[in-house]
Amino acid sequence: MADEKAGETNTRTLPATSWAVLGLLSFGEELSGYDLKKWSDWSLRFFYWSPSFSQIYSELKRLEKAGYATSRMVAQDTGTRDKRVYRITGEGMAAVREWAREAPVDPPVLKHGPMLRLWLGHLLEPEQMREVLVQHQEFAEKMRRRAVADVEGAKEEAAWAYPTLTLKWAERYYASERDLAAAMLSDLEGMAVPPGAEGSGAPERGKRP
Repeated sequence: MADEKAGETNTRTLPATSWAVLGLLSFGEELSGYDLKKWSDWSLRFFYWSPSFSQIYSELKRLEKAGYATSRMVAQDTGTRDKRVYRITGEGMAAVREWAREAPVDPPVLKHGPMLRLWLGHLLEPEQMREVLVQHQEFAEKMRRRAVADVEGAKEEAAWAYPTLTLKWAERYYASERDLAAAMLSDLEGMAVPPGAEGSGAPERGKRP
């Protein structure tokens, strides 16, 4: 009974990064920390974030402690030091399946640096604000192209059918961000009062910026 309660506690208290790492292992392959980082850069970074190496190894230790993953040392043919590889356990697969099916889906939290800077446009010179939007437009297009390239690479792996769909979502998302930046540039050009013309005074009480 105590073990059952401990398992339930582990399931409830795992952070999102743990589920992301366990999700990478759920595709069934035995992976090193380096492999997990590479896989997260190919997929997770487009819609969530790509954990650092230190985060990945911390989560792997947590998952092993919870009984959701196992590891072993593998000898290298190249003469370099042995590496540790990780595999999901049956308990881990059951846990991540239950989490994916039953845990509430958190709505996305938008932390949009260019939008925050646009909100504070009255503190910037017009050309500065324009440069922020141009840089975001270029960044979004670069990310869109990377997503397109990764879609092509993922097509060869049948197990990556759903991750490929998320890459297509990322392609469309960044295309939208690119187009939104272009629309904001157009809106900026059409503003009757250029940014910065009204000064940086605080809004009157009761009024919202």
